[in-house]
Amino acid sequence: MEHLGLVGLPDSGHGALFSALTGLDQPGGFEPVKGVAPLPDERVDRLGEMSESKKVIHATFEIDYIPGVAPGGKAGEGLGSKLLGSLRDCDAILFVLRSSGVDPADDLATLEYELVLADLVSVEQRLGKQRRAMKGDKALAPEVAALEHAQAALADGMPVYRSSLTAADRELLTPVFLLTNKPVLSVVNLDEERLGEADAVAAPLGDGALAVCVDVEAQIAGLDPGDQAEWLETYGISESVLPRLARNAYHLLGRRTFLTTGEKESRAWSFRAGARAPECAGVIHSDLERGFIRAEVIDWRELLEIGSWPEAKELGKLRVEGKDYEVGDGDVVEIRFNV
Repeated sequence: MEHLGLVGLPDSGHGALFSALTGLDQPGGFEPVKGVAPLPDERVDRLGEMSESKKVIHATFEIDYIPGVAPGGKAGEGLGSKLLGSLRDCDAILFVLRSSGVDPADDLATLEYELVLADLVSVEQRLGKQRRAMKGDKALAPEVAALEHAQAALADGMPVYRSSLTAADRELLTPVFLLTNKPVLSVVNLDEERLGEADAVAAPLGDGALAVCVDVEAQIAGLDPGDQAEWLETYGISESVLPRLARNAYHLLGRRTFLTTGEKESRAWSFRAGARAPECAGVIHSDLERGFIRAEVIDWRELLEIGSWPEAKELGKLRVEGKDYEVGDGDVVEIRFNV
């Protein structure tokens, strides 16, 4: 399962956000903590109602809580080697930034600096090794050039994801497992009285950035669904930001969702963006991928309008797709197979 690394300074509130997203107790101490976050999804909820399903199952993704980063002056001081290892294992990074008395952009710069220092050490080690190897293997020249480009950017304090390296160059850097070569998302932890400024605070931090009051969101997440609306009204909030944050994080990981529905269960299945039908069939069970024949597919909105899977079939609204079909986010799918 792809997982997201949750990173922040010691008083950023990222532990409370981890708790709100996963439902686990707020972590303490200096050890990384793993949790699983459900992905709120009205599509599977509404399909469950349509099919009168006995169970409704949401997609999930893994979150790794990384204890608060203590800024250091050289690689490894702010993020110890154990925490660096945990973060390198993550597929994407979510920065939680303070806003009370500080500029969130300064927090972001502090966190990025720690990652840049660690990446610079990794790149320099790899570059020396590959330069020596290139003397006997000229095919390594493109990787060496990409490493040199990355070294120059990192030495200037520039994360790889904000540098001028091309997508092809960044692909060549994959064996180095660079922290700043991962997708990133920023979340600003707002004071309650600044909730009305959320969009303006988040805007300078890039696409997908969000500003939330973590304390308020944590309180709401701990309530029964029936009580949440009243609390949202109390704080003057139209809806919780957590579902949107979870979806942004999920998409950051390169994950998408297809759906199945029936009387037994309606379910959201997580798959790699760009996957074709047989691979998605394998998400359900390996036998379905091995014996894949075809997929019957319909968009979730059209299925809801029609009212049932049998009715959609009778009306000829189900598309028959083969092995080359690239499954779309929100497709409702039934797999035909033979083993």
